[in-house]
Amino acid sequence: MDTSGNHHHKLSAAGVLVALGIIYGDIGTSPIYTMKFIVGDRPITEDLVLGAVSCVLWTLTLITTIKYIYLALNADNKGEGGIFALYALVRKFKAKWVLYPAIIGCCTLVADGFITPAISVSSAVEGLRLIYPQIPTTSIVIVILILLFVFQQFGSSVVGKTFGPIMSAWFVMLAVLGISQLAQNPIILKSINPLYAINLIAHYPHGFLLLSGVFLCTTGAEALYSDLGHCGKENIRISWAFVKTCLLLNYFGQGAWLLTQQGQHLGERVPFFAIMPEWFLIFGVIIATMATVIASQALISGTFSLINEAMKLKLWPNSRVRYPSVSMGQMYIPSMNWILMFGSILVVIIFKESSAMEGAYGLAITVNMLMTTSLLVYYFSTVKDSTYRSSILAVVFFALEGMFLVSNLHKFEHGGWFTFLIALLLFFLMFILLQARKLRQLHTDFVDLKHYEVMLQDLQNDMSVSKEATNLVYLSLADSRRYIDSNIIYSIFKKRPKRADVYWFVHVNTVDSPFTSKYTVETIIPRKAFFINIKLGFKTPHRVSILFNSIIREMADNGEIDLISPYPALKQHGMMSDFKFILLNSWASADSDISTFNQFIITGYRIIKSFSLSTEEMYGLETANIENEKVPILVGPMAKVKIKREEKNTPS
Repeated sequence: MDTSGNHHHKLSAAGVLVALGIIYGDIGTSPIYTMKFIVGDRPITEDLVLGAVSCVLWTLTLITTIKYIYLALNADNKGEGGIFALYALVRKFKAKWVLYPAIIGCCTLVADGFITPAISVSSAVEGLRLIYPQIPTTSIVIVILILLFVFQQFGSSVVGKTFGPIMSAWFVMLAVLGISQLAQNPIILKSINPLYAINLIAHYPHGFLLLSGVFLCTTGAEALYSDLGHCGKENIRISWAFVKTCLLLNYFGQGAWLLTQQGQHLGERVPFFAIMPEWFLIFGVIIATMATVIASQALISGTFSLINEAMKLKLWPNSRVRYPSVSMGQMYIPSMNWILMFGSILVVIIFKESSAMEGAYGLAITVNMLMTTSLLVYYFSTVKDSTYRSSILAVVFFALEGMFLVSNLHKFEHGGWFTFLIALLLFFLMFILLQARKLRQLHTDFVDLKHYEVMLQDLQNDMSVSKEATNLVYLSLADSRRYIDSNIIYSIFKKRPKRADVYWFVHVNTVDSPFTSKYTVETIIPRKAFFINIKLGFKTPHRVSILFNSIIREMADNGEIDLISPYPALKQHGMMSDFKFILLNSWASADSDISTFNQFIITGYRIIKSFSLSTEEMYGLETANIENEKVPILVGPMAKVKIKREEKNTPS
């Protein structure tokens, strides 16, 4: 049954509150550090302040509001968003290149997941120095990060209910603090004029490079699109109107305060904390820390969802997935959780200060946004058949995000190398998996099953062959009963004849609709052999064992099969018949003449496979009767070996 329709979210007060709690953490906490990073150690001038605030305003308007809130949310896959949902929409047009922006986007977004918790929590905790100058913030940040990641395995259903109210309080605090400064110095409102932004970029010394700091105000925009399925587009759009207003009021407030500091340097001061009344500072730091923890929580959950989708699309090593709660469809991937935790702690240890982390932050996300833009342009030109809209989108956003990318490139030597290295390693891993899959598909033969139906029946009736199982189940690469994997035929008839009362060939197909869950049954030999095609969405749990049991019970109820054991001793007690799964593992044949590149891919794949979840664990078959069987395949031409027969001399 296709359940995709159950994942649309109608506009409601509760939906808006949920949106506030789970998708605005990253972009909502950016006022803590954005203005500080833009100003840096430069002397504070009116041109700098007005230009910086103007750049922030128009970046939030053009990229976050127009690209993501308006355009990207319209490019939904049955209510789901994100780069893989977008890829699933456009891959049906058979353009091979669209896979690579999706892979690069995934890699850069995951790489960002190492930096965001570290920089967000560090920026908030460092506010304590205004009260306790000697406090060891690095140790506090590491403790908070450890608690955050350890907590993931228990789920967030209880705490999740408080995210909305806490983030609502956070945004109200942003607005109130901003208004208090804005009222004292309303001249900052001149920055609404985009000419101040243009002037900063074009005329301020090294003004173009300041865009790398400006970009931090919109780094969470991708989360708005990725979390579409959790909230629904209308709830996101309504809540964004409130969030953007609060963010801008705070940025205006910080700008108003900075205008009172002209001629000075910021030094250790942080504009976000500087606009707080002294008596409120400790409360502000506590609320900011809570908001950054929520931001990190949302990013971690989003990373889990992204990796889970990549696994379903065979672009990520099989990893264990747990579902600790049903809150917002939350999942938990242990291996990814601990990798993110150690990565985030490593960031804190290497860079120590949030100001140093800024050098590593932003570069990967600019690449991610460009990948999303390329897929959006293709989406509007193909799916929506709107050349005009796709052309405007391409010109505006490739130019705008290209400027941000160029301005961020100088960060490479100042820390950008860290996220770039992580993204490169992840891309390398996904590329090997992709090429290995292509290699297997290229060299896996399919044969017409009709030619083997009589042989199957003869084998079933041949009592001289010991019975392998009552029901023998193969997972098939072929997606129909007409052609079957030659490896399966090899296993049944050649490697070791395997007699069974009933043969099952099961194909699991990941489809473009996110929550599809349905199947078809094709009868090969009535009551003796069946082909089952299971279609699952890229967000649906692939619990094949449970699904297969449900299918055979439904077939038994329909009278298509008999599930009672054929053995008299068990049949008289109504015991269920036995099932055995044969899992075929393709192995590059030693007879292959393998190229250097293919040998590299095969070696890399075997290493990755050794750290991956086994097929039986991946499909939930741990408790089933399983036999793993290696099947050789030629991944190149047959190796040429010469040998000459030598005639033996016979005595006369």
